[in-house]
Amino acid sequence: MVLKEVEKPEAFETSEVADVLDTAYSTSQIEIGKFISSYYFSSLGEAMALFMPFRRSGCPLPDDKKLQKEKDDIVDDVVERRGEDTPTYVLPTLSADQQKAYDSLLPKDKALLFGVTGSGKTEIFINLMAKTIAEGKQCVFLMPEISLTPQMEMRLKKYFGERIVMWHSKLTKKQKEKILDAIYAGEVDIVAGARSALFTPLENLGLIIVDEEHDDSYKSMMKPRYHARDMAVYMGAKLGAKVLLASATPSLGSYHKYEVVRLMKPFIETKKNYHFVEGTSLTNKMIKQIDDNFRAGEQSLLFVPTRGNFKYLYCQKCGKTHLCPYCSVGMALHRKVRHLKCHYCNYTEAIRTVCTHCGHEPLQSERMGTQEVKEMIEHGIPDMVVEQFDRDSISTATKLKKALKRFESKESHLLLGTQMLSKGHDYANITLSIILGIDYILGLGDYKARERAMSLLIQIAGRSGRAKSADVVVQTANADFFNMYMNDYEAFLKDEMFFVEDMYPPFVSLSRILISHVKEEKAGKITLDTVTKLKEFEGVEIVGHGKAPIERIANKFRFNILLRCDKRSILLKALHQVNNPAIEIDMDPVEFS
Repeated sequence: MVLKEVEKPEAFETSEVADVLDTAYSTSQIEIGKFISSYYFSSLGEAMALFMPFRRSGCPLPDDKKLQKEKDDIVDDVVERRGEDTPTYVLPTLSADQQKAYDSLLPKDKALLFGVTGSGKTEIFINLMAKTIAEGKQCVFLMPEISLTPQMEMRLKKYFGERIVMWHSKLTKKQKEKILDAIYAGEVDIVAGARSALFTPLENLGLIIVDEEHDDSYKSMMKPRYHARDMAVYMGAKLGAKVLLASATPSLGSYHKYEVVRLMKPFIETKKNYHFVEGTSLTNKMIKQIDDNFRAGEQSLLFVPTRGNFKYLYCQKCGKTHLCPYCSVGMALHRKVRHLKCHYCNYTEAIRTVCTHCGHEPLQSERMGTQEVKEMIEHGIPDMVVEQFDRDSISTATKLKKALKRFESKESHLLLGTQMLSKGHDYANITLSIILGIDYILGLGDYKARERAMSLLIQIAGRSGRAKSADVVVQTANADFFNMYMNDYEAFLKDEMFFVEDMYPPFVSLSRILISHVKEEKAGKITLDTVTKLKEFEGVEIVGHGKAPIERIANKFRFNILLRCDKRSILLKALHQVNNPAIEIDMDPVEFS
């Protein structure tokens, strides 16, 4: 990528330009890339690699300096290209509550749509997108992960046909090239998909929608460690596009920062009966409830708060967990393929029965995973078809589509899975939801644990009772806490404000510095040297420093430093002063474990 032309240096030899491609980054893309590089502490190359460039031949490059003129030219060009083929959209009719929310959103440049599950937020999205397209502009519709795309793709194509494309990381190179050709040809009005959809080359972006804006998967866990929701707000202001954030359980930060438009009644009002029970695993009573629901011709959902089909092994005698020899994390038991695996460095070994610390036999499992629950269900209800819905079972978009199709056609009867179940799918026939061990989420060592647990519970409970009454069984020792807010998430947000005030975002800024090295002493020295430099900056609080919660990954020792500051500008200045290749900086972190 050529940024500018300079005088030919004499100190070293230079290479001739071999070829010039038919693509280029716009001025706006480069300016946004520079912001990402500076704010999220990556190289400019890493930041620009997020963007898909514009095609130079026949495709104007937006430039902020003459943005308005180019927008007018683009609108004329789009209208001329479409001619008489401009589609007439038959839109979903809005209810009185939806229309009121829609009208409230129209004059706002950015806003948060706070709508309970099943309230019909998607119908509002569709009407806003149609209005944007009618004005000659384009839309980006962000969803937290690939797990949302199949159902949403069908719903959007029903209204917008082939002028909508889906963009996400699972696409092949050939598929991406085909989509880009359509964008360059002016045949695309809406780009929908995961966070990378934000960086596609749209000529005249007029609307960015961030659905399920609370979801932490909008935050990248590798360089550049940007947050797609926050970048959507930044890019909207930069490019003159309207930005709409939406969720049934909005993040505390968005609720505090942005103007809220509420949609607080479900489109179809049904009754949900909540039952709170104690325990930590699946019980015979729960299996009977699932069986009774199955015999009545209904479908059920069962949530397990751990990843896919693994559990840790630990010794009952000495209490030690069987660890990866290269990483300080437990080896995960994969029963399907009968081996132990480290999910950090991928080291694999045969299943062990004897403790490597004290020799005691046998080893026990720490928590029940989806595979163990599935075996219990299938043993208790042999004729029930269980649809396993986690990252181990749903590894591709095709598998996801097939699983959803089976469940929607009632070929499968129980949806069993982890956090993927909360991602916004609509299941009209679920009348029983059982949520196991939500206290595991509540007990994580993280200031957002309460918010994550409450949000997750409401989102999963919201998958049931969409079309008819439902029962929701919640396994927890904290029934009073959850019951207080189940039907009033806004009350939770208001109470949570007092919990985080003056200590955590959105009232202060946080940053996490990560240090890793093959030599523990070297990693420790880098950490202490960085802490010493940071102490020189007034107003920057060193919350803590030392070994990371996972001390070793891929044979590298890991340390971290957590920083807090009332003013973001002061924190950024300090971080830029201490930044060097030996450390990695995570600005506005969402993951601490």
